[in-house]
Amino acid sequence: MNVQQKPKTNARVEPLMGNEAIARGAWEGGCGVAVAYPGTPSTEILETVGKFPAENIYAEWAVNEKTALDVATGASFAGVRAMCAMKHVGLNVASDSLMSQSYIGVNAGLVIVVADDPGMHSSQNEQDTRLFARFANVPVLEPADAQEALEYTRLAFDLSEKFDTPVIVRSTTRLSHTRSPVRLGEREAVEPKGFVDDFRKNVTLPAHARANRPKVIAREEIVGKFFDESPLTRFEEGEGDVGIITVGMAYSYVKEVLPGVPVLKLASSFPLPKERIREFAGRFSRIIVVEELEPLIEEQLKIMGIPCEGKAFIPREGELSPEIVRKGFIEAGLIKPPKKKKPAEPEIVPRPPLLCAGCPHISSYMAVRAIDARVCGDIGCYTLAAIEPLRAIDTCVAMGASIGNAVGLAKSGAEKKPIVATIGDSTFLHSGIPPLIDAVVMKANITVLILDNHITAMTGGQDNPGTGVTLRGEPTNRVDFVQICKAIGVNWVREVDSYDLGALYQAVREATEYKGVAVVISNRPCVLDPVRIRGDALEVVQETCVACQSCMNLGCPAISWSDGMYDGHHKVKIDPMLCIGCSLCAQVCPSNAIRAAKKD
Repeated sequence: MNVQQKPKTNARVEPLMGNEAIARGAWEGGCGVAVAYPGTPSTEILETVGKFPAENIYAEWAVNEKTALDVATGASFAGVRAMCAMKHVGLNVASDSLMSQSYIGVNAGLVIVVADDPGMHSSQNEQDTRLFARFANVPVLEPADAQEALEYTRLAFDLSEKFDTPVIVRSTTRLSHTRSPVRLGEREAVEPKGFVDDFRKNVTLPAHARANRPKVIAREEIVGKFFDESPLTRFEEGEGDVGIITVGMAYSYVKEVLPGVPVLKLASSFPLPKERIREFAGRFSRIIVVEELEPLIEEQLKIMGIPCEGKAFIPREGELSPEIVRKGFIEAGLIKPPKKKKPAEPEIVPRPPLLCAGCPHISSYMAVRAIDARVCGDIGCYTLAAIEPLRAIDTCVAMGASIGNAVGLAKSGAEKKPIVATIGDSTFLHSGIPPLIDAVVMKANITVLILDNHITAMTGGQDNPGTGVTLRGEPTNRVDFVQICKAIGVNWVREVDSYDLGALYQAVREATEYKGVAVVISNRPCVLDPVRIRGDALEVVQETCVACQSCMNLGCPAISWSDGMYDGHHKVKIDPMLCIGCSLCAQVCPSNAIRAAKKD
């Protein structure tokens, strides 16, 4: 396909989310292998790929993002177009391979889709993947809507092969999860090229890397000239002597706020179409750059000697919106401020996030809280145990960090409390095994609590190597957590049902008394995935309830204070629509006031 042209499309139009459009673009672009690790806001990309015919495209959930990129790279070496997808923090995990692949280049097209999360809706930090693209010296495409998400992803494979480079397609939360009409195209038939036996290209020995470094630098200018000549770089006429340069979702906000302003819409923020930018800037007395997160384009323009503004009016942190862009344009003098202030809207009290009713993680954190442990947490829905009422996590850094943090606490000699690391099943497989090896070798006196809920729950219930099921629902080999721990050298391992409070409390207490590395595996399926688990609902016997709040301290959303009074006191009630009958509340009730609800 000519990289200067959009693919031919048929008449079919469907409402797609940005993630679904990216998946469609990969399929239409002849992608043969797609790999990902689930992470919001990127998860739906591979889930959608998994719905395309298996004979067209192989799709798998990888154990982590680096593995995903390595698998995709292997397919590219074999001459098959490949894509991997991840959220922004996942690119940190994959960056080692990305940096080398930038020097190696590709055989068949290699596309890396990264979904950033401005505003940190579901992330532990805010990153701008465009900085990674510049760091690695690989092109980054930034679609502004779902239609462009499809077209840019499809185009990325052609660019990758044309310029012998991996290509990043950058999405953001708003694009990933916004649905809009998308024109669909046909799948491009791309024959595998076969492996190219090129020792100097494929093997990153220092001597080979030194030879490739000048090529990597030269590629930046070559790709920039492509965007200079490409219709993807679009000048939109308008009124006034102020020109706006923008890219990605920020373009949509600019057009909504000032539809008549002159705009230079970029398809890529790295490398830039420098000649087109100079031409555009020369026509106006003032240039304002509107971009989300870091001032990447603004700084590049200033290095080029082009006076411009941007972050003086557009915030560097958080997700942009039409309201935020409008406020920035008012400050920049492009829009007159409203004469009358809008009446203040009533403040909405946010509802604190809670673990689900019957969540098997609740009991695990009750057990570690009962022994007053110092708890290093990890990334997953169980991180909600850090807040009230459980309040049972003391640290949380990044995927797989809990065990290493616990080792450091133990080896510091300064912590007197029992030290516990908690980590989910998918996270343990993602990046928890190496630090557990370290803990064993270093003879750290810690307890590791593996929260095995048989699914990757936080991102919507994706399978992982511990579930024994592939992305397409086919049975496969299942990782045995007990055997992994024993193979590493953990001598004290115990598996316990999360709903058996007595056994769980005892296991955690004995584990923390053990000298060395002890592992407790709390084993119980997630109540939501793959299907919602429901047992008989429980109820509170008002005459027996003493309002001690023991059940309330579980943080279960099915339990609340009663509306009325009984014997002059508020008592507890259980919502039968939310209760799944896990019995945890009944096990902690000191007055035996909780029982199975009477059936009509």
